[in-house]
Amino acid sequence: MTIAAETKKQIIAANKRHDKDSGSPEVQIAVLTARIADLTEHLHRHPKDYHSRHGLLKQVNRRNKLGAYLRRVDAAKFEQLAEKLGLRK
Repeated sequence: MTIAAETKKQIIAANKRHDKDSGSPEVQIAVLTARIADLTEHLHRHPKDYHSRHGLLKQVNRRNKLGAYLRRVDAAKFEQLAEKLGLRK
């Protein structure tokens, strides 16, 4: 499950630090959040799709690690991003 290219561009534009930013932790967390939401929706329709569930768990783990890094480096940015994306702290 992937998100549409236009949706991904909009997410990157909303969360980037500067004009050419596409890899900062904020952007990565926002893109992963969109992909996780899409996969969660898919798994509600297909509850026995264990391969997708495994991918979902990997993405959630990656987002958690990026969030821990961002919290450690710049807690204010993490708090702002968590509030914006609706993540638990």
